[in-house]
Formats: sequence, C-alpha cells, structure tokens
Amino acid sequence: MYGALDISTSGMIAQRTRLAAISANLANKDSINADGTPYRAKRVFFEVGDPAASTQAGRTLGVHVAQVRDDPSQLNRRWDPTNPRAQKDGPNQGYVLESNVDPVVEQVNALEAGRAYEANVVAAEATKAMMAQALRLLA
Repeated sequence: MYGALDISTSGMIAQRTRLAAISANLANKDSINADGTPYRAKRVFFEVGDPAASTQAGRTLGVHVAQVRDDPSQLNRRWDPTNPRAQKDGPNQGYVLESNVDPVVEQVNALEAGRAYEANVVAAEATKAMMAQALRLLA
C-alpha cells in the first residue's frame, strides 16, 4: 500500500539527500579534485513517484531523487599570480580557478530543504494522528 504516510516519507528521504549534498558542497568549497580541478557544487534533482514501487499508485505518488549532478555554472576566478595553480598564459593569466560553491546560496538551499523536511514530518504526524483516530472510531 502506498499512502499518505509513504508520500511524506519519500519527501523526507529526498530532502535528506538534498541536505547531504549541500553539506558536501560547503565542506568541499576549497577542495581540489585529484585531477587538479576545483570542486564543483552538486545539485540534487527530484522526480515524481517511486519507480521501484510495486503498484501503479506507488509509481505516481511521492518523490524520489532522480540524479545528483555537478553544477555546470562557471567556476569562480581569483587574481593570485603567485599561486602555483594560477594560469600561466592566455587571457586568464594570473587567475586561479576556484569552486563554484556559493556559501550564501547553499545556506538558503539548506534552509529551504530543512523547511520542506519539517513540512513532511508534520504531514506524517498528522497522517498518523488521523489513522489513530480512525482506529479509535472502529473500536
């Protein structure tokens, strides 16, 4: 059975994944990948439903994480010609490429994901209360 409680649970799982990606972005803001390129922010994309559900209703209700992709936006540049990672030639000579993680944007995204998680918790609690009241009426 895929009901209201499952819908709220799927929302909580999706928002938890989003918060994990935001945390990774903030933690790796100043990191360099093994190939020498700056860390790129990760973005979580949701889709409707649960493709692994056994029922048709389950495949159309709720939400799931469709994919986590690198943010394709331009990397930040910082002028520092003394840095060993500074570009040596071309129009960007003297600039160091840095991560495209913006802490302000990440904080706003974290607040939004946290509020969405809380809304799903409240919906799940309301669903549980309604189910309990229905069982009391039947007894």
